[in-house]
Amino acid sequence: MARFEVPEVDYTRYDNRQLAAVPLAVLAVALLVIGGAYVTTGAPVDPGLDFTGGTELRLAVDAPSDEQARNQIASAFTATPDSVQQVGGGDVYVVTFEATEAETGELEAQAEQAGFEIRSIDAVSASFGSDTQRLALIGIVVAFGGMALLVFAMFRTFVPSIAVVVSAFSDIAIPVALMNLFGIELTLGTVAALLMLIGYSVDSDILLNNHVLRRSGDFYESTYRAMRTGVTMTLTSLAAMAVMAVVASVFGIGLLASIGIILVFGLAADLMNTYLLNVSLLRWYKYEGVAR
Repeated sequence: MARFEVPEVDYTRYDNRQLAAVPLAVLAVALLVIGGAYVTTGAPVDPGLDFTGGTELRLAVDAPSDEQARNQIASAFTATPDSVQQVGGGDVYVVTFEATEAETGELEAQAEQAGFEIRSIDAVSASFGSDTQRLALIGIVVAFGGMALLVFAMFRTFVPSIAVVVSAFSDIAIPVALMNLFGIELTLGTVAALLMLIGYSVDSDILLNNHVLRRSGDFYESTYRAMRTGVTMTLTSLAAMAVMAVVASVFGIGLLASIGIILVFGLAADLMNTYLLNVSLLRWYKYEGVAR
């Protein structure tokens, strides 16, 4: 059976600025993308049905081709669909409408008149969606703030603590920017994925900090010990999420596919931030900062 070995990185070849340059540059680009989305749409990422309100119809459409099925759907409703997604390459389509476009009962009647088989109907009012969005954002802020307080309480020193917080922030900001680029909407499911990333990020960063600050051995030996565990753990999770995303995409389970993609983005960012940005801050702290 093949065995995975984490290669030992020669960090002495790079100074702290070189190590931090790539993750900070990626974070800066991510923040520009998020800022551009906010200026353009009024939100850092496009909110989905859960937050905007609207109606989602799951319809079985009898048509010889995908193009003809989409044309039938477009002509069946007086309101313009916000999105039309085919499920697993079959005859089932998920059609969503914004809350202001049409009433759910009217859409249901039009679907029946067109001869579509209605598999399910999901409706969210605009006011309820707005309340849900506010609660979700509060949840993310509270989770991140609680994580930051816990980290500062554990290490009680500024640089190691801020290294964990900055890495966790970047692990969330980068996937949010990529959500904008790949057209992934913010829903309750994707919010859950972002909350999971806070846990993944803190786990790997605290592992690194503990090995460097609280265990015996020099800086590079301690860093490599942390990498053997942390990289293996993160890559295993990343592979599992990638498989979930692919399988969910094949079977047309959009929510699971979006969650898997976001976690893949975030875990890949976590590898970069932990073993480049966090390492550079810890090394500066150990050799040049207040710990010298």
